[in-house]
Amino acid sequence: MPVSLLVLALSAFAIGTTEFVIMGLLPDVAADLGVSIPGAGWLVTGYALGVAIGAPFMAVATANLARKRALLVLMGVFIAGNLLCALAADYGLLMFARVVTALCHGAFFGIGSVVAASLVPENRRAQAVALMFTGLTLANVLGVPLGTALGQVAGWRATFWAVTGIGVLALIGLWRALPGDQPQEKADLRREFSALRGAGFWLALSTTVLFSASVFALFTYIAPLLGEVTGVTPSGVTWTLLLIGLGLTVGNYIGGRLADWRLRTSLIGAAVALGTSAALFAWTSQSLLAAEITLFLWAAAAFAAVPALQINVVSLGGGAPNLVSTLNIGAFNAGNALGAWVGGLVISQGLGLTSVPLAAAVLAVFALLATLLGFGVKRQASELEPVLD
Repeated sequence: MPVSLLVLALSAFAIGTTEFVIMGLLPDVAADLGVSIPGAGWLVTGYALGVAIGAPFMAVATANLARKRALLVLMGVFIAGNLLCALAADYGLLMFARVVTALCHGAFFGIGSVVAASLVPENRRAQAVALMFTGLTLANVLGVPLGTALGQVAGWRATFWAVTGIGVLALIGLWRALPGDQPQEKADLRREFSALRGAGFWLALSTTVLFSASVFALFTYIAPLLGEVTGVTPSGVTWTLLLIGLGLTVGNYIGGRLADWRLRTSLIGAAVALGTSAALFAWTSQSLLAAEITLFLWAAAAFAAVPALQINVVSLGGGAPNLVSTLNIGAFNAGNALGAWVGGLVISQGLGLTSVPLAAAVLAVFALLATLLGFGVKRQASELEPVLD
């Protein structure tokens, strides 16, 4: 794999850390800013909506830039957003800063995925995308646990100062290592949006939304669930987040290879494993050892789907790879927002923290149904798309 893929993975690590570390810091942020746990959970929703809404606009705004320059501009936005997070003195400013940070997310991963896939032979595209997304898994293995520990010791703002520094290192790496001969064709909005036609494409995006919603319904509230139900100490939460990160890494590694082998099979298997492990956690959450094992398996299932979901959407929008790939990153984050909202709704309705994993399992069932329907439409596109449209 080219060294430039490692630079993209470092950038993904920086972005993934700032996205996911808020889960480990949720109780600290809520206590410091005087808001409830569900209220602090809206910081996850706000970030996710910022990605989902901002992704297509940022993709169009950077459409006429060479891909390297576009990635450098987007990383600059990321650095500015994290500086605002570190300086935020109240909940409103922190929410605004999270949204600013989120603006770079979708377009960066969208364009970065296209660059990653272009650096290797066609039969290794999913593995290349998986390597880039390894930065996200390492963000959970290292960034989230260390960021959580730093926030508990030095205050949650210190974590965002650290992430800002990582962003600066990523910016330098992109500038020095990324190939400069990746020009984009002049944007043709008619051609770009014509690639979005077809029921198969929108079903693929819906599948991404539902997979991500299932993951984040549980992941957003993992810290309070571990603390109040499993009885894990704050330092124990850090170690559990490390274990989850290891599961995500294993899942991402396996998922890239499965997607290159059989895309449909890998997505169906991931949906079944995700729903089963989430439902099981509703019962195993009250036993420390059983909870840790279940969370590892759940995390592996969660990220096993990521490379397949990205390749699944890009394969249906070849006429506008940057826009289509970016929209799928937006779909991931629309799912993040939906999942965080569903989990918060379950808690606020008084159903208890142990009902959150069950809600995540239900969303995984919907993801499975969308997967089956989407591949059915792809098989019979010429007959079914006019009807579905």
